[in-house]
Amino acid sequence: MSKTELHPVSGIYLGTTAAKIKKNGKPDLVVIELAEGSRTAATFTTNAFCAAPVTLAKANLAAQSPRALVINAGNANAGTGEQGMLDAKATCDLVAKELGCSSEQVLPFSTGVIGENLPMEKFQAGIPDAMANIAVDGWQAASQAIMTTDLVAKTSSRVIDVNGASVTLTGMAKGSGMIHPNMATMLGFVATDAKISQECLQKALSDAVNISFNRITVDGDTSTNDACTLSASQQADMPEINDVNTLDYHVFAEAVAEMLTELAQMIVRDGEGATKFVSVIVEEAKTQEEALKVAHAVALSPLVKTALFASDPNWGRILAAVGRAGVEDLDINALEIHLGDVCIVKNGGRAEEYTEAQGQAVMDKDEIEIRIWLNRGSVYETVWTTDFSYDYVKINAEYRS
Repeated sequence: MSKTELHPVSGIYLGTTAAKIKKNGKPDLVVIELAEGSRTAATFTTNAFCAAPVTLAKANLAAQSPRALVINAGNANAGTGEQGMLDAKATCDLVAKELGCSSEQVLPFSTGVIGENLPMEKFQAGIPDAMANIAVDGWQAASQAIMTTDLVAKTSSRVIDVNGASVTLTGMAKGSGMIHPNMATMLGFVATDAKISQECLQKALSDAVNISFNRITVDGDTSTNDACTLSASQQADMPEINDVNTLDYHVFAEAVAEMLTELAQMIVRDGEGATKFVSVIVEEAKTQEEALKVAHAVALSPLVKTALFASDPNWGRILAAVGRAGVEDLDINALEIHLGDVCIVKNGGRAEEYTEAQGQAVMDKDEIEIRIWLNRGSVYETVWTTDFSYDYVKINAEYRS
């Protein structure tokens, strides 16, 4: 299947328009209509300054079965106080009026500049425009409309077999900077026609987010607006998946996890100014917590990330990051650090067999693995990240201009 082939999901309709919320005049408003009887699961940012649409989406999801999602780019509606909540509610009201449903059945999502009020007059005209071209094959246009500093749209689609039934999954995500768990400025929207209970749907999404969007970092900044949804239209010809201990559930959940991992890695590859795709792999840790501590210490180090940009095999920066990760009773003589298949650290210092030429050959690549063996247990974790380039500073210095 071509990566650009996006399978329509029965019962899921997408409409897109240019409401001029973005300064560049590009498409920036999406409405996703969900068929009657659809179920939606979601995960949201843990940032204490979560945006008004996040707060309202959480409340609406708890109160009703959603009939629609509304997404705008160009304005985050975050740090906007009481007016932000009123504007988010008004946005839901506009969609509800078009669909003939209650406002509580609409989930709002926003991405863009923090601290500015939504231009509601643009929503008043834009939402009917988006609804006017709503279609089951609207995924490609929608994926472009939710972009901010992204250079490329991020989409994924597949048809899987669940006990003889064909089940479709199609999804999109946006994110390029302000990327870090939990979750990462990212938004993700996935839809399926599977018949599945709310409990199973939520578990599949939460577990998948934990090993995908919660395993990426571009710059260590967790956004105010992160959200990811998984909507199931229930229209596939199959028995309902209602038990997490069944094979049908595991087949479905594995497909969701694969899709979210693919989308998450697309975000890293499109990281603001990124020139390298870097996997930081920690093996033989005692616990997941310490494995992630070490992985994030390396992935978040500005000195490691700038060395990656320069293709400089400065292995001392990696060693220092591992050492300050906060692992209790870390035996530096027992661990090993590798760049790709080249051992750079062993027995507490530079590996005897290591040469600068070997390290340079790895660092010259566009995709790099940093592997760290702690020799303390059996836990394995991977975090995906990027380098820091001149363009990262330029993009973020000019973001509001």
